Amino acid sequence: MDWTELTENWNGALARLEARFPLLNRDSLPHPPESLSGLTRHLADTHDLTALEVREELTDWLFVESLARQASEFGLG
Repeated sequence: MDWTELTENWNGALARLEARFPLLNRDSLPHPPESLSGLTRHLADTHDLTALEVREELTDWLFVESLARQASEFGLG
């Protein structure tokens, strides 16, 4: 999954992001941030993490989301 796919289905992505980042403030993010950097800053602030830590977690999360989507497209999930 990339940033475009994430923003195209923001409400669904936000729910899955909350599972990974439980302190995410939905009220602060009614719409996707302009960039991944904006989301990174929000998550770093709300989870007491550095921007680098959040970026690594988001990269991993996006990769897993991509795998899950591919598996469902092939009827594996």
